[in-house]
Amino acid sequence: MKKFIRFLLILFLLIALVVIYARYGGTEGLKTKEYTIETKDIATTFDGIKIVHFSDLHYLRVTNKNKLKQIVEEINLINPDIVFFTGDLIDKDFTTTDKDKDDLIEELNNIKSKYGKYAIIGNHDHVKDIDLLKDIYTNSGFTLLQNSYDIIYGKDNDKLFIGGVDTYSYNESDIDKVMNYFTDNEDISYKIILTHEPDYTDIILSKYKVNLVLAGHSHNGQINISYVKKLFLPYGSKKYYENYYKVNDTDLYVSSGIGESRINFRLFNKPSINFYRINKLGA
Repeated sequence: MKKFIRFLLILFLLIALVVIYARYGGTEGLKTKEYTIETKDIATTFDGIKIVHFSDLHYLRVTNKNKLKQIVEEINLINPDIVFFTGDLIDKDFTTTDKDKDDLIEELNNIKSKYGKYAIIGNHDHVKDIDLLKDIYTNSGFTLLQNSYDIIYGKDNDKLFIGGVDTYSYNESDIDKVMNYFTDNEDISYKIILTHEPDYTDIILSKYKVNLVLAGHSHNGQINISYVKKLFLPYGSKKYYENYYKVNDTDLYVSSGIGESRINFRLFNKPSINFYRINKLGA
């Protein structure tokens, strides 16, 4: 009996330590995941282009101004050419004050990039004040893509296509609007699409050929233990939730995100940003 009680006490202690670590250790720190993408389709101007992708800040839940400042410093160390944010800027369960808004604008405005900074709407963003989000992005130098696109121009009229869809969780995604440019034009060979929910990738690729899809939403499973992680995966990331997939000929990368959703825990899955370098094959 004493051995059994001792076993239970040790088991309880171990579980308590794991829970404490997941709350206070797992949610701290920042990893940079580096990827090299090789393709013949990228225009010569953009050979070697550096892209930083971050997602799911869920500001105010665990992420605060000091943590955001560290993230911005890490991004700027990379000296990126383009920065992408794939949704869920502010956690839906928290009310944003004027100070919170000003802090977000101040820190996001400090992110530097050569060609621009782009953001899309996530499911948490959808239930917030969209005008508030637009104001934050506008005043921090981000271009908000809502079922829309932008063209980045390089030397010799080289172009890079950037498209962003609205949130799939609330049936706001419309890839046809995003790809409207190609109704009358076929002069861009490398196409990047931003979507918050990675499972929307199948709908995108059922209609269009794109080279790179960047997503968030899944957090790669906040509790990164086989079988357990699937219990925490939200709608829109049931199929695609790991770091990387090759879907047909398209590269799909899913950010593990910065913040936390629903529960303030991370285990075996540190907050992270993604760093991509796209190289032209044969250059």
